[in-house]
Amino acid sequence: MTNPTTILTPALDPLSETLHAMHMNGTLYCRADLRAPWGIQIPHLGGLMGFLVVTSGRVWFDMEGAEGQWLEPGSLTLIPHGLPHTLRDAPESPVVPLETLPVTQITERYEILQYGGTGDLTRATYGVVRFDSQVAQRVLARLPKAIFYHRWDQETDGWMESTLRYVAREAASLRPGGETVLTRLADILVIQAIRAWLDTAPEARNGWLAAMRDPQIGRALSKMHQHPDLPWSIEKLANEAALSRSVFSARFTEMVGQSAMNYLTEWRMSVATSLLEETELLLSEIASRVGYGSEPAFGRAFKRFYGFAPGRHRRTSRSDQTSPV
Repeated sequence: MTNPTTILTPALDPLSETLHAMHMNGTLYCRADLRAPWGIQIPHLGGLMGFLVVTSGRVWFDMEGAEGQWLEPGSLTLIPHGLPHTLRDAPESPVVPLETLPVTQITERYEILQYGGTGDLTRATYGVVRFDSQVAQRVLARLPKAIFYHRWDQETDGWMESTLRYVAREAASLRPGGETVLTRLADILVIQAIRAWLDTAPEARNGWLAAMRDPQIGRALSKMHQHPDLPWSIEKLANEAALSRSVFSARFTEMVGQSAMNYLTEWRMSVATSLLEETELLLSEIASRVGYGSEPAFGRAFKRFYGFAPGRHRRTSRSDQTSPV
């Protein structure tokens, strides 16, 4: 007989599995050599995540709605929603827009910025990344405006400091293959930082994040995420969760904040929207991928959910992408 406690092991935690499968795309790195006085205004990153690693000197970080603070060598800062923020050598230093500063392009994804006066040197690596996974986007949407980790943080158990040292070494060396190594290191660094926040933040103990960590409700959520094409019902989802229909329905609604079938519809529409925007699949193919038996049935469900037809959404999204800024 299976030990009932095994279902609580981290390997079976659906949220941990989701984080393990998350990979960053479109990564861009900038190594910055900054001499005081200096100040940089980082604009909104347009749906991308920013992260900053300080390797020498120190940085004053400021963002609207977040308390300004010093970032010392060995610190990591995540900006999950890519909100505007400023980086300076001192709180009173004036800032200039990032886009006005000249950079040296080393590769398509790696550049060097040298800026400032003749004072003390600060060296940092700034990265901009994107997570394409729909589940990853839901995780990121629940993160705060900024997450700070310092090398003296006890919660990180040393993993961050050692990874940060590797990042600093690769960013400084510009050796062949360094960009690939940086990408893998950043992948580890960002994911582990997110996991550390989820393990310690009170905000992660409620709602969808808590539901994803629940061994039973989380399993049902994972099945919906992985297979939106299957003909799910309350009974089938309850079976996946090893619960009765009534207990499953009540617990799902309590934890997630909406019924399981409403969540399934929302998830299917989210996947369909991405497929409309990012692929050339026929509407009938998209319908099949998100669990609808025919294109008309999918069209009716999409219009009922969004208020407009899927074909119109595809045309509008393509038009927005090609319009001049």
